[in-house]
Amino acid sequence: MTETAATAAVGGRSREAIAQRLAADLRDGYVVNLGVGIPLLVPRFIPPDVEVILHAENGVLGLGPPAADGQEDPDLTDAGKQPATVITGAAIVDSALSFAVVRGGHLDVTVLGALQVSGRGDLANWYVPGRNPAVGGAMDLVAGAREVWAVMEHVDRAGQPKIVERCTFPLTGRHVVTRVYTDLAVFHVADGQLRLTECAPGVSPAAVRDRTAAPYIEDLAGRDGSGAGALRRG
Repeated sequence: MTETAATAAVGGRSREAIAQRLAADLRDGYVVNLGVGIPLLVPRFIPPDVEVILHAENGVLGLGPPAADGQEDPDLTDAGKQPATVITGAAIVDSALSFAVVRGGHLDVTVLGALQVSGRGDLANWYVPGRNPAVGGAMDLVAGAREVWAVMEHVDRAGQPKIVERCTFPLTGRHVVTRVYTDLAVFHVADGQLRLTECAPGVSPAAVRDRTAAPYIEDLAGRDGSGAGALRRG
């Protein structure tokens, strides 16, 4: 992979469109934690006929969409400290109970931003060497949820892949990520194997390959006409 290949514009989804694509995979009855960044865009796009209970580690169970302009309540925010709303029947709890939900295994999915994801599902999302660490509740969340969906841009600001063979940043959890949603693609991780299951509209498998530094299986049959099962190396 060359620097030119990594940094050339290839289109793909916006941050909002990444959140919308992920929201389409949420199932009725899921209890879902949303981290900061792109994950906090997800409530805008949950289909109206799907009931998802959104959990925020700051003590909200039943988070709603962002507050409308002029309707903000300074005492009600999401995990990113942005004005939020709650759905009917929501619960406001203290930090201890909020993390009891996490540690008790009551989350179906946690959706987190990522600095790096490895080909075997390792996650690094809390510390860039040389900057201030931001642990938050990430370690608890990846250990306590049934599934972990990482959501991020496919490459960093320097054009370097964020899906890598091995994470070089300090790990949040080993073998925890089950799906990866980026502006270019959707990957699933099963049995320690990364699988490309979908390319974003207008993005070719070759463009994804050029910007991914981990080996993976192309499993695109029925999606873009490609065959399944081909091993690709980043």
